[in-house]
Amino acid sequence: MPATIDAPGGAEVAPDPTPLFDPRTYLDGVPHDLIAELRAHAPVGWIGEPELMGWEPGPGFWAVLTHELVNRVLRDAATFSSHFGGTQIRDPKTAEMLAFVQRMMLNQDPPQHTRLRRLLMRSFTPSAVAELEATISDRATTLVDNVVHLGRADFATDVSAELPLLTLADIMGVPTEDRMLLFDWSNRVIGYQDAEYAVSDAFDPAAGTEMAKRSREVRVRIRPGADGRMPDPRSREGLADMYSYAHDLAEHKRANPGSDVVSILLAAPDDEGGITNDEFETMFFLFAVAGNETLRNGIPGGLWALLHHPDQMARLIADRSLLPGAIEEMLRFMPPVVHFRRTATRDTELGGREVRAGDKVVVFHVAANRDPAVFADPDRFDIERSPNDHLTFGAGPHFCLGAHLARRQMTAMFTEALWRLPNLRLDRDPARPPERLLSNFQHGFKHLPVVWDTDGHTAEAQ
Repeated sequence: MPATIDAPGGAEVAPDPTPLFDPRTYLDGVPHDLIAELRAHAPVGWIGEPELMGWEPGPGFWAVLTHELVNRVLRDAATFSSHFGGTQIRDPKTAEMLAFVQRMMLNQDPPQHTRLRRLLMRSFTPSAVAELEATISDRATTLVDNVVHLGRADFATDVSAELPLLTLADIMGVPTEDRMLLFDWSNRVIGYQDAEYAVSDAFDPAAGTEMAKRSREVRVRIRPGADGRMPDPRSREGLADMYSYAHDLAEHKRANPGSDVVSILLAAPDDEGGITNDEFETMFFLFAVAGNETLRNGIPGGLWALLHHPDQMARLIADRSLLPGAIEEMLRFMPPVVHFRRTATRDTELGGREVRAGDKVVVFHVAANRDPAVFADPDRFDIERSPNDHLTFGAGPHFCLGAHLARRQMTAMFTEALWRLPNLRLDRDPARPPERLLSNFQHGFKHLPVVWDTDGHTAEAQ
């Protein structure tokens, strides 16, 4: 049982919610038992922001834990703003940092958000999407071709990580040889408290373009502050190399447009003017991080769910027609995004709580997706669950633009992995354990070692 604390006035006793805020909690997985206890106590609860892991203490926030109220908050941008304080729990350290993150589409409200989203949606033309989809299956096939004879691999790094990187490179018109920059940037943002991800350096400058080499020179100049810490990756200073690359890429695409989405975006006219280079740079951040990290965690998470439910995996392998439903259940059961923040613009009531203007309101997707009021037996993994109204891709004005392509990539990857890697299972080598990311925002696996049979031989016997 989790520790308990007295609620205001001492009239109630509730489970201690602090572990939901602590990134270290998620190294062992999402604390679903705690979430269920908290939701049973109240659909909305207050969580403090204690000092931990180098974070300064914060004012605290309201945690929204039911499907109905998460949906309501996400759809009501007038009351629950993405812009006022950004979409991360912790406040930016300075007014300048807040102003910078507010320029990002992710951290805007209508009508500013509507304009940028409209421009971006227009750029995903039918021909551009068709071109992307035509390559996804081929690339998934190639990625499995590269490992099928080995009998073992780290599924998170050796198999699934490359597919979203290559797809994003196609969307953005990033040269293939520069794609590992996207890997490093997303690692540094999402895993900046994780010892492995914070110093991610997988890109080989010798193999990159001149744009990449200039970006690399900028990264070398990023230095720790007086406290010895690197700049916050949410700041322009913390990702100066990425913004340098984005600026150069925009200039290149304007001068040499192609058929990729970014070329279409940069050339798109608009009643209020086309997209500026500054707007593109912050949009590039959204592509590079959200577009990459979410799927990179979603695919290994889906496999983890299957491997821990062998009856469901056997049913799926026996009947490929179940794959679309299985992917929806993977997304519900193992959502890669733990939460998103909003800020109340006015005094309001939410789940019986009096929320004040300026309060942080944090919706937990991992809680909404296991709400027993919506999902029967919510902790059961069922590839034939129907209906399956999960909120993994959000709702309202910020519903994920890449949802269709994410599903398409998951379909391609699991089609290859499940039916070409016989007897696929976790690697039980104690020297190669699964390893989760240290983060309270993204839930995913940095490493997921697996083995399978090759030519009638098990990997353990080779």
